[in-house]
Amino acid sequence: MRPPVPSAHVDTFARDHLPPPDQWPRLRFDLPELRYPDRLNCAAELLHPVGTPGTRPVFRTPAGAVWTYADLRAHVDRIARILTADLGVVPGNRVLLRGPTTPWLAACWLAVLKAGAVAVTVLAQQRAHELRTICEIARVRHALCDVRAVDDLVKAEVPGLSITAYGGDAPDDLLRRAVSEVPFRAVDTAADDVALIAFTSGTTGRPKGCVHFHRDVLAVADTFSRHVLRPRADDVFAGTPPLGFTFG
Repeated sequence: MRPPVPSAHVDTFARDHLPPPDQWPRLRFDLPELRYPDRLNCAAELLHPVGTPGTRPVFRTPAGAVWTYADLRAHVDRIARILTADLGVVPGNRVLLRGPTTPWLAACWLAVLKAGAVAVTVLAQQRAHELRTICEIARVRHALCDVRAVDDLVKAEVPGLSITAYGGDAPDDLLRRAVSEVPFRAVDTAADDVALIAFTSGTTGRPKGCVHFHRDVLAVADTFSRHVLRPRADDVFAGTPPLGFTFG
């Protein structure tokens, strides 16, 4: 295994707590489509797929709303700017995400990664004590939460946790604050910088954080999606898995 390239993370907690490299699984990226550059930000790559015009729809909601790639990019940039300029998030910080699976949750997820932070997406069904444990393990200090799911996060009473709600009517709601029209430049993360931490349910003990790098996120799209799902440009997918399960 070659040594990692320099990290973009200012907060190095996630990388510092990886197991020793000799305990890692063998990570094979020998297929032509998996030969990624040493530096990449998976959110930037996902938001700008080659040959996809900004007018192409990316999300359709049950209410009939349609988000295009251009819409999604604009929302992601606005949220990323709030994260970094207003909330003080720096690359490597863990940001907890909680809420029903909606386009806004997906936009928050992409914004966290584009800002170089680490997404810790939990399930809306998880209760206060579970949320507190996850925050303690990952040392989470920032959270973006759908206003409909904020109560249990507040009840968790996580020391030092800053909770920013979205989807509500409060003046400080994330979506009311995210109005900047200035494009946000993606943080120049390493391909093996930590992008997300997915927690196990903890049914057999204390939850465990499963770490995924930026290149891993793209590898899923370039292998499972390409060779198993085989999507066509005009396909519409309806997914039941929540983002907290990572398959969402």
